[in-house]
Amino acid sequence: MKDTPKNIIVRHIENQRAFFLTDKTKDIAFRLEQLHKLKKATLKYQKEIEDALWQDLHKSPEESYLTEISIVTGEIDNHIKHLKKWAKPKRVSTPFYLLPSSSKIIYEPLGLSLIVAPWNYPFHLLINSLVGSISAGGCSILKPSPDAPTVAKVMQEMIEDTYHSNYIAVVQGGRETNTILFNERFDIIFFTGSPGVGKVVMKAASQHLTPVVLELGGKSPCIVDADANINIAARRIAWGKMINAGQTCIAPDYLFAHRSIKNELLDKIALNIKEMYGGNIKESRFYPRIVNHRAIERLEKLMKQGDIHSGGEVDKTDRYIAPTIIDNVEPDFLIMQDEIFGPVLPVMSFENIDETIEYINKNEKPLAFYYFGKNKKAKDILAKTSSGGVCINDTLMHILNHNLPFGGVGNSGTGKYHGKKSFMAFSNERAVMTTPTRIDLPLKYAPFKYFKLIKKLV
Repeated sequence: MKDTPKNIIVRHIENQRAFFLTDKTKDIAFRLEQLHKLKKATLKYQKEIEDALWQDLHKSPEESYLTEISIVTGEIDNHIKHLKKWAKPKRVSTPFYLLPSSSKIIYEPLGLSLIVAPWNYPFHLLINSLVGSISAGGCSILKPSPDAPTVAKVMQEMIEDTYHSNYIAVVQGGRETNTILFNERFDIIFFTGSPGVGKVVMKAASQHLTPVVLELGGKSPCIVDADANINIAARRIAWGKMINAGQTCIAPDYLFAHRSIKNELLDKIALNIKEMYGGNIKESRFYPRIVNHRAIERLEKLMKQGDIHSGGEVDKTDRYIAPTIIDNVEPDFLIMQDEIFGPVLPVMSFENIDETIEYINKNEKPLAFYYFGKNKKAKDILAKTSSGGVCINDTLMHILNHNLPFGGVGNSGTGKYHGKKSFMAFSNERAVMTTPTRIDLPLKYAPFKYFKLIKKLV
């Protein structure tokens, strides 16, 4: 796929700024109409999206629907249902010493947004963010990942078939295109990707003081305690780790298992993987592939330390890595240094839960945190750690609740979205105070004759 030339990118930005200044996008009826259009387009292009996801990542239509398409249509439905309420000005109380003034908050769109998405959930992570921009009343430049080129092409066709480019436009390309985009002035940048590139985005945005939402990643821990339901934990960890072949920003990155149940747990995780994908996992139409050969080579290096409990097979030609569990991992191993982003689960063991807390807290704050065990102990662990999101006795499922904010903290990101948080991410909360002119108290004016009274009031 060809990179979008700089002159076309600049033209899109100029045209969108001009269109935004017409105030047409601020109209609630207009926003609702565009949301309906987006859902209709998603359903119209569903088969093409599914075929493209199969070609780029070997995702089955079932997985594509569950992890990409249904999430987007559900988000659209949620915004259509609640947009009028979210966008309505909100009256707030006014301190008595400011009476008879009245106060309210109005929600206005930030303006022109740049949305940059990764390749692992290429449709979901680009279009779900777009829903927030449309809902808030903004215009958008969309930048898909070149590492999922078939999906990127389909999304461009879908957007161009649905919207005028002076409202929403798609630009294509790799690092060079990103550099061009990051040097331009936007009213908000919404970026999903790695912490390393997130730092580049934040640095570029600082030149224009552009607000950013950074949805990054990190090493999300999964703890299975001695009193956990081992059967349930094994099944849910196997599912959460192996969906999309582990190429999920909130996948359990590494496992902390209590020594007393570790061997049983690992055997059952391996068994559940076989139950999901069959005895010949490579032939399963439900098991995705690694995105490219560069990623295969990176993952291969991570698998050289520790003891392979199960899996370990690699077929570079087919971009296949078997679901792999690596036991007896040490903190200084290469696999424990950065996010894995693949179907490889390193395992460390513990005797006392404080060991896991100490380890987690001395590293960067993760995007997600998973704990299997009793709720009482879970509350204590949550109080002593920090992460973007949490599941107790499950994995990944918090992302599906529109009422929960999704996002990272620290190195795993800044800003939240999903549901109302998406509307807020692309909006400016504008404070408005209205003061009548029929009364004009002299208290605030120089030479402050009533200063003693003012001190008592404020």
